[in-house]
Amino acid sequence: MLNLVAYAKTRNFRRTQIMKPEIHPTYYPLAHVVCACGNTFTTGSTRPEIRVEICSNCHPFFTGSAKFIDTEGRVERFQRQAKEAEITREHQKARKEAKKEKKTEERPQTLREMMELLQKQK
Repeated sequence: MLNLVAYAKTRNFRRTQIMKPEIHPTYYPLAHVVCACGNTFTTGSTRPEIRVEICSNCHPFFTGSAKFIDTEGRVERFQRQAKEAEITREHQKARKEAKKEKKTEERPQTLREMMELLQKQK
């Protein structure tokens, strides 16, 4: 640790480095944040105004209320997808069984059955 301090003093090391010009976005120290519930506050950001859906005023974790937030119907969407997947599995299983039955009916199992099938076709 002492070696670093000595090195910094000998090399004119600056503790605060200057940012390169024209490559950083504009910083707004008093950016306004507006929530869907109507709450507003200021913070620092690269945008002058920020719109959010949930803030600390209306979020259940901070308010202590147990309200359910489901803006996109995620539970219903998951249930719908699960039902569709089950239907698809049933259809695939039925198709696979039908294909398997079709294969066993058309295909002779022994050489004798094959010869008989050929004679019937003549």
